[in-house]
Amino acid sequence: HLTFVPLTKDNRLCAKEIIGNRANLTKWQDDFHAYMVEKYPSLERGESASKTGRKHIPTRLFKQAVSLSKQARAIEATLDGINPINAGKKKEEALSMLKKWFPQMENFSGQLKKYKVTINDLLAENEKLEARAKASEKDKMKGVMERAKLESELHNIQRLVDRIPPEVLAELKRQPNYGKER
Repeated sequence: HLTFVPLTKDNRLCAKEIIGNRANLTKWQDDFHAYMVEKYPSLERGESASKTGRKHIPTRLFKQAVSLSKQARAIEATLDGINPINAGKKKEEALSMLKKWFPQMENFSGQLKKYKVTINDLLAENEKLEARAKASEKDKMKGVMERAKLESELHNIQRLVDRIPPEVLAELKRQPNYGKER
């Protein structure tokens, strides 16, 4: 990711003057990627929405989903709190909440249908990334274990070497072939 503030020469904030239109932004991103790949050849870039057909999910829909989820949790809490003593009051409270929530949820569901392909693609991509992260973590743990094993073996060898009497080491070093097999 690259973050920058599009300031004009006279210190005004104006992305339109710095970048221009959407086509210029796409060209700018392509040029930036080409430059970065020269320096970092293993750099990967996602596919553009024009190639994948994905649609951007508007922030308003995301915020609406968060709001509806919060309302759903409140409805669940109200329903869970119903008992014989407060059944009438809690039932009315739950009905009141549901009357507001259902129309909003139906509206939201209708709007989401436009983005179903994008959402499914994102969910599939998330699964792949999670699998890669787990595999990476497993490989990292394997490396840690191998390193620990090697360190343990080195420690054992060092203890053995430390136990060799100095006169035996001196005799060994005087041998004609000492050090040639290294």
